[in-house]
Amino acid sequence: MSGSVRAMAVLTFASLVAVAAYSVVLGSNGWLWFVWVLLGMLTAGMAASRSR
Repeated sequence: MSGSVRAMAVLTFASLVAVAAYSVVLGSNGWLWFVWVLLGMLTAGMAASRSR
């Protein structure tokens, strides 16, 4: 895994923790989850394209 993909994976995981904590404390926000899913898909796409 290259450095940029690893950084994206760390960012994706950290944002998952942040969105989950926000949801627990202040209630769920659909837009935050939507943005997190997009970030996860982007990270998965980067990992797939780098592995070839």
